[in-house]
Amino acid sequence: MTPQEKILSVAGETILTEAKAITNLEQLLDQNFAQAVEAIFNSKGRVIITGIGKSAAIATKIVATLNSTGTPAVFMHAADAIHGDLGTIQEDDIVICISKSGNTPEIKVLVPLIKNFNNILIAITGSQESFLAQQADYVINSYVEKEACPNNLAPTTSTTAQLVLGDALAVCLLDLRGFSSRDFAKYHPGGALGKKLYLRVSDITVQNQKPMVNPNTPVPQVIIEISEKMLGVTAVLENDKIIGIITDGDIRRMLFKSTNISNLTARDIMSVSPKTISHDAMAVDALDVLEENKISQLLATEDGVYSGVVHLHNLIREGIL
Repeated sequence: MTPQEKILSVAGETILTEAKAITNLEQLLDQNFAQAVEAIFNSKGRVIITGIGKSAAIATKIVATLNSTGTPAVFMHAADAIHGDLGTIQEDDIVICISKSGNTPEIKVLVPLIKNFNNILIAITGSQESFLAQQADYVINSYVEKEACPNNLAPTTSTTAQLVLGDALAVCLLDLRGFSSRDFAKYHPGGALGKKLYLRVSDITVQNQKPMVNPNTPVPQVIIEISEKMLGVTAVLENDKIIGIITDGDIRRMLFKSTNISNLTARDIMSVSPKTISHDAMAVDALDVLEENKISQLLATEDGVYSGVVHLHNLIREGIL
């Protein structure tokens, strides 16, 4: 076996080991999981998630996922908690403690303090007989048969299981809340993801000039209009209604056929029945129309009236594509 073949073999074994463990988690779900979700959903407080070592790193990811899907959550490191950070926990908060063994020294110190506050305690642990499991109100079983680490030591499969259960919690809560893509956009306003969820056609067209000619506009003037508005296109309007579109491509095809354009008008070279989109539509929907029809520009309308142009370059610039 070559070094590269060995690498690929070890990587494949790691993936298969973790995949098997994750699949097994479904069999470990019980009423504790359902009741824990209901307790969080009905709580007036936040979710405080704590852990030590690699479990703490997983806790921060679960906190991020919950916050982004409508469940307020805060990370509290288990070691810091017993040195002053217990003040993070408020009266109505629910605490989730993550620990593979459930018996680490920090957890054994922290758990009784949480119980003294009378907060609901949810355990995510691989040991149902552990100190943490025995003290928790609800126990979510994250048992894995072995770590992907060849020495069965480095947290690999166990932390993956914890992460998956955190995702399951978040998605169940998302479902209970009826959390929509519009809600998601409120929490993800930045970056390409946010723009896909909130950016509308009208947000694009307002950035552009609004090229337009009438059917009788001479072709030389059409060329000037397209050039000045710098979108490679112009709408053709008659009685304020879109009746056609002229693109750079139409101009090139016309010049290929004849250089005598002095007697030609917009009507002679326009494409009729152009693709349009409502100015209220999502920008990502405009991208779908452009890609489906293999075009670069799209005319936008508001109540049937021409309102502007969406260009593929706009969507690229906004990070939609």
